[in-house]
Amino acid sequence: SSKLEIGSPIIVIEAPKMIKTAASVPCLRVNSGFVKPGDVGRIMSRKPKDVWAIRLAIGTYLIDGKYFKPLDLDD
Repeated sequence: SSKLEIGSPIIVIEAPKMIKTAASVPCLRVNSGFVKPGDVGRIMSRKPKDVWAIRLAIGTYLIDGKYFKPLDLDD
């Protein structure tokens, strides 16, 4: 299985209840349909405690590793 690294594609498997923007001044908000299971993104950076900055079509968000898995492009 592929491991997570900067630039790796990922797929969201479970929608987080709260999402935080990865801006210089982060904004925490309720995830009311912004990030959905099946969304595909790319890892931009790693944060402490298995949190990752993920670039999605709607912007870059800090997402816990339990909400996504590596996207295997061979499938």
